Amino acid sequence: MAEKSTPLLAVLQLLRKYNLKGTEEILRKEASLGDVEYETLNLPEVEIASILTAHHTESDPYSYEFAYESLKKFIESSLDVYKYELSTLLYPVFVHMYLLLIIYDHNEHAAKFLEKFGPEQEDYYQDDLAKLCIVKHKDQIKFNELAQIYSTNKFEVQLSRDVSSQLKRFLQEQKSSTVIINIINNHIQIDVHDGPGRNQAQVRATAGGLLGEATRNENRAKVYYGLLKEPEIEVFPVPAEDEEEAEETPDKPKKKKAKKENMYMKKPKSDPNAPPIDRIPLPELKETDKIEKVKALRAKRVPLGPDCLPSICFYTLLNSGHSAICADICDDSTLLAVGFSNSIIKVWTLTPVRLRGMKSADKLQDIDKEAGDVLVRMMEERDRDTCRTLYGHSGPVYKVGFDLFKTMLLSCSEDSTIRLWSLHVWTCLVVYRGHTWPVWDVKWSPHGHYFASCGHDRSARLWATDSYQSLRLFTGHFSDVDCVQFHPNSNYIATGSSDRTVRMWDCLTGSQVRVMSGHKSTVFTLAFSVCGRWLVSGGTVGDILVWDISNGSLTAALPPSHTGPIHALAFSRNGTILSSGSLDCTIKLWDFTQITEETVNDETGSTTSVPKDEKYLLRSFATKNSPIKSLHFTRRNLLLGVGTYEGSS
Repeated sequence: MAEKSTPLLAVLQLLRKYNLKGTEEILRKEASLGDVEYETLNLPEVEIASILTAHHTESDPYSYEFAYESLKKFIESSLDVYKYELSTLLYPVFVHMYLLLIIYDHNEHAAKFLEKFGPEQEDYYQDDLAKLCIVKHKDQIKFNELAQIYSTNKFEVQLSRDVSSQLKRFLQEQKSSTVIINIINNHIQIDVHDGPGRNQAQVRATAGGLLGEATRNENRAKVYYGLLKEPEIEVFPVPAEDEEEAEETPDKPKKKKAKKENMYMKKPKSDPNAPPIDRIPLPELKETDKIEKVKALRAKRVPLGPDCLPSICFYTLLNSGHSAICADICDDSTLLAVGFSNSIIKVWTLTPVRLRGMKSADKLQDIDKEAGDVLVRMMEERDRDTCRTLYGHSGPVYKVGFDLFKTMLLSCSEDSTIRLWSLHVWTCLVVYRGHTWPVWDVKWSPHGHYFASCGHDRSARLWATDSYQSLRLFTGHFSDVDCVQFHPNSNYIATGSSDRTVRMWDCLTGSQVRVMSGHKSTVFTLAFSVCGRWLVSGGTVGDILVWDISNGSLTAALPPSHTGPIHALAFSRNGTILSSGSLDCTIKLWDFTQITEETVNDETGSTTSVPKDEKYLLRSFATKNSPIKSLHFTRRNLLLGVGTYEGSS
């Protein structure tokens, strides 16, 4: 009975009171009300009168404007300690008043109401209102995506206990507040928190989500944000590259050539915040993969910081201004992949070593399968080129990504598929189908084997290379999921969406563990810090936010420097420098160490210690006219950028 409309129950009881059995029976059948529910119907007379009066008030078009203006005057006349939190109620009340006017066929009043109070709403809601104003008749509500979202979900508002008491007092005193009370009861979820009311900066920092702020309860789950203890790798032969380096630096060969050297002794103690090593089953490393890991650790890394900024090498794609969509550089910085709008993928070599194809089937039969260099023997000696083209998608390719050991490449497309390509035979191995609409992003797990995808169907998915079906389905966003990123320990993924929220998901359980609101625009790119505790997100208006995933709070909003959408974020290998690339044709370097140190030292418990000055921006680099598609730090901390030249502006 609780699911039935309250005005309907009041009308039924009124019909029973006046013994109008015929009408009562017809209404009961239409409402599908059972005998048990009907017999337990016993609303007090006062409540029936109140419900029917409220229903009459809601059908009066003039009551909405009067009620909204009275709420607005109450908020404006409140003390500052109450005003800013109360102001977050104005937008959801305004939206639902507009929809109610449409539902009651007061279309002209709805248009005037929108015209009068629409421009007063926050600037980051104006795009939503532009989509909502298309609804001119109640039959159009079910076809409008935004109207459906607001009708079927509750808008989240955070108020302190004192502010909540002030609101209740106002609603009790005002005769015109029946409409507002019904909207709050049916469409707004008020999360009451202890402590003082928030100031304007604190409220604005976490506002902006399609359905309001993230509630505190949603961020209480424990997150293992520490790094996994790496397995011990003992390699006896020293790779040829390292021997050459050893000759140039005679003081280091002893350390490099030590037998049974444990390459992971830099971190003897396991991270207390790390998940159990067997929480997520991870693949065992092959011998070739172990050698590749050792090479990565032995690379002479430049210690970057404010006094030692990285050099930047920028790769420009010519004659592809509007056709090259995405790019990626492999971990050892030897290969570059680019996805194009004509559904092809191109892979270039960035070193003098050319790309080789595989020998024919007849020649492969003569190869010794047990040989240690079997992969080298399988490759054709003469068939070499600087570029390979991959065909298979039937729509624009939105994202490409190399695996850790550059043996495979992932791509996703408008054709709603994900493809796994072999970089040995240069052909597609698997087509993954699961998404029902275009797939916007795909990312490899840092440990290989797993990958995550997201798309227009408002979902993200977890996959494994040994299964053609997804392992996990992550749903909860209210709009497109535009970007996805794996946590360094492979136990979590983060997603950014057009609903202007960032969420984190547990790969083991598939549950949502963090919801973070604060972006005022679509979230286009994500990057986890090297240590695993911080998450950085970039939006379409050039906003960059830093989140502390240990508690889901906003750590910093970097000063607005970019004037275009952020399409690339990358951390230096030691995690001290954050680089951001934008469609405004600039790359900017940020002092990430200072941002996190100030947060760790701040013990005030404030959830928004948002910096306002420019001290975190170390340097800005402008290209001639090339929007940034991708950023990548090499193992030696050289920053590589990729962009498409769009001609002279």
